[in-house]
Amino acid sequence: MYIIAGLGNPKKEYDNTRHNIGFALIDELADKYNISVMDIKHKALTGKGMIGGHKVLLVKPLTFMNLSGESIRPLADYFKIDASTELIVVSDDISLPPGQIRVRKRGSAGGHNGLKNIIQQLGSEEFQRVRIGVGEKPKGYDLADYVLGHFSKEEQPFMKEGIEKAIGAIEMMLDGDIDGAMNEFNRKVSL
Repeated sequence: MYIIAGLGNPKKEYDNTRHNIGFALIDELADKYNISVMDIKHKALTGKGMIGGHKVLLVKPLTFMNLSGESIRPLADYFKIDASTELIVVSDDISLPPGQIRVRKRGSAGGHNGLKNIIQQLGSEEFQRVRIGVGEKPKGYDLADYVLGHFSKEEQPFMKEGIEKAIGAIEMMLDGDIDGAMNEFNRKVSL
């Protein structure tokens, strides 16, 4: 089984914000593969299903972003998954242009508090991740205000495309081709 966890904040007021792009991706995967993400387990909304012949658990932590690991770690333990190969975490990335994605086998938190908490809870940086670009914080903006802000009308098509690319990358990752996903999706795109 694979756990695919999209990071975000659980309250309605955070819907469609930059920080909640992980939740948006989980919603799209759930729609595409007809998976109901309605069960509550280990402080998360979850849904079991199949993607490309692989059993998956789609996860939206209900712990708020900065405590995401408090949900993901117990789920990984409960389902006895190998986090280094069977956990995929999807998060926002302010260092990437809107809609660009970056696939990684492992790595640091890169300043992302949700990833930092997952690393702390798992005791390891060894888990796969897909980061979706939400654009760089404009000069003079508070970072928290920026990531909790909504996408502009101009950014929305790029974000839709980013989610589609992230789904394509995840499908390849589930088939064991993370190197292929990195080669195909980690290229810079011009806006």
